[in-house]
Amino acid sequence: MANAGVKGRPIAPLVLSSQERAYLERQVRRHRVARSLSERCRAILRCADGLPSKSVAAELGIHEHTVGKWRRRFLKDRCDGLLDEARPGRPRTIDDDQVAEVIERTLRTTPPDATHWSIRSMAADTGFSHTTIRRMWTAFGLQPHRSQTFKLSSDPLFVDKVRDIVGLYLSPPNRAVVLSVDEKSQIQALDREQPVLPMMPGVPERRTHSYVRHGTTTLFAALDVASGFVIGKCYKRHRALEFLKFLKEIDAQIPEGLAVHIVMDNYATHKTPKIKAWLARRPHYHVHFTPTSASWINQIERWFAELTRKQIRRGVHTSVRQLEADIRTFIELHNNNPKPFKWAKSADQILASVKRFCHKAQQTLCGEL
Repeated sequence: MANAGVKGRPIAPLVLSSQERAYLERQVRRHRVARSLSERCRAILRCADGLPSKSVAAELGIHEHTVGKWRRRFLKDRCDGLLDEARPGRPRTIDDDQVAEVIERTLRTTPPDATHWSIRSMAADTGFSHTTIRRMWTAFGLQPHRSQTFKLSSDPLFVDKVRDIVGLYLSPPNRAVVLSVDEKSQIQALDREQPVLPMMPGVPERRTHSYVRHGTTTLFAALDVASGFVIGKCYKRHRALEFLKFLKEIDAQIPEGLAVHIVMDNYATHKTPKIKAWLARRPHYHVHFTPTSASWINQIERWFAELTRKQIRRGVHTSVRQLEADIRTFIELHNNNPKPFKWAKSADQILASVKRFCHKAQQTLCGEL
């Protein structure tokens, strides 16, 4: 009686388990999944909601028979039925031992005339085509042309300093301001030898590689970690005397009654007797030094990167005065709508990441020995 009046072949009900529904929804949300698989998962989800194949096809813009095909395959093989079946092709002419030999040679040796292998040099050395070498390297994630640098801090108090500074970022004290302080020295006022050619449709901005120097300046800056507000001042030289003047500039702009926590690096100008005496006379100032070789933990470095990208790298300045005026303008515009940087990782996560890297590096070195 339930199927009375219903025309056509009866359709088996499609019921999803919680694991299957989670898997299908995950495939739909993924950005790198094949469009065909995402479409199949979406069709099965709609069928599981009780919609007939004709309605699902109209909603997704595919044929009704396509919906029926994947519905039947899902009912037969569940989630595995949505995957593409293996297609016949040309038999392999390269066995696993040959692939392993190429990978081993890529990882353990270098060509006699270079520091690393290229696709074509490896192809010439092994006798395979360059497309075959490319497929092998892609399958194993090998990119010999790329190189990265790293620097591990040798500070004996590295762990304590990381916990101290990250704790300030994630949970600042009450009635206190946390300032990330540093200087960007030797900012050059550069002018191009020939006029910059402006951008046109289909043509990027063009400039000569040669330039004329018109002097340098040093920017001292302090970033309020909580609000994103920046205090900045340019000086001709980079000495403890200028840093002391900048500390006085900070002190003049900090409201009374607030404790001041300063995060800065171990540069010599930050530790002179005059600087220590000035800080000692102000007990509400608390200094937190970053670990050696760990400038990444100082948030002002991130703001310096924004200044370089937006103002300095492609800027054309015919004098130091013009360069300093542009820097002041950038700071003013930034402070009109300041946005703080969000510190994402806890101290435990950072230390665990460093530990994993050290362990992996030790394994690599032991393997080479």
